[in-house]
Amino acid sequence: MANEKPNPDNRSDNVDRLQEKVQDTIENIEASHDALPYATEDEKRNIEKKNKRRNESLRAMRDEIKEEARYQQY
Repeated sequence: MANEKPNPDNRSDNVDRLQEKVQDTIENIEASHDALPYATEDEKRNIEKKNKRRNESLRAMRDEIKEEARYQQY
């Protein structure tokens, strides 16, 4: 194992992968909104907390997409 070389950083598909993750996260948020009417108060609080983290992740992923797009222009 000591002779293994690390894989080169292949960033060619990072934007595509990040966009898929953004879409998946949006779908999870939408699904959680659909579940809210049927949720207990505890479940609603948990969903709201999770959606807050999801929205923070969305902002971070979108920033990373912009950064990757700028990187790929060079």
